[in-house]
Amino acid sequence: MIGLHLGENMKQTKLTDIYRLLLELYGNRGWWPGENQDEIAIGAILAQSVAWQNVEKALRNLKQRGVCSLAKLAELEQDELAALIVPTLYYNQKAERLLRFARYFQAEAGYDFARLFSGEINGLRSRLLFLKGLGPETVDSLLLYAGDRLVFVVDAYTRRLLYRLGLTAEKASYDELQDYICRRIPRDLALYKDFHAQIVCLCKDICKAKPRCGDCPLREVCQAGRSGSFD
Repeated sequence: MIGLHLGENMKQTKLTDIYRLLLELYGNRGWWPGENQDEIAIGAILAQSVAWQNVEKALRNLKQRGVCSLAKLAELEQDELAALIVPTLYYNQKAERLLRFARYFQAEAGYDFARLFSGEINGLRSRLLFLKGLGPETVDSLLLYAGDRLVFVVDAYTRRLLYRLGLTAEKASYDELQDYICRRIPRDLALYKDFHAQIVCLCKDICKAKPRCGDCPLREVCQAGRSGSFD
């Protein structure tokens, strides 16, 4: 286990120190998985409420069919697309959401990602959130990983980690958590991308619903870990 001492009080610990510990453990994650912007965008929508290995199965199906791009997806009927993404669960809903996003992409930007993700960030984010079925986490994943826009992605893992560290309230809103992080780390695109990935790795590997606190590199500065809540 990494033993870097970060201070007696978690409130004094910098999030950049947390990131440094996780980076030492996991290395740069190179997120988001995907060969191009189309695959990243499709994966971000398919990833809603499902494990990533299920998304990978669906992406393989799309590639084998030769339709792993938003322009190609837009040519499919909804039931055709749904049949290809069955591994991701809720496949009928996700097929509808993918087609809605693909057609929006065509209408707004002619399948040009640079055009789609250009402009003032708050207005762009609001327009994407207006699309039925795309919530803040999905939209911010699209913006950060497919669009290279400076927006930090918050997910259930982020909420779990910050709460257990003793930094935020258990019921903090998405916007509150996002604001908390963004006020405390440098505005750097690569950092935003990899820090989110590091949190996902930690919470899938160690800081699970039933965590392995003894193996955690953050135990010394974690309120839950230091209290022995899960021992």
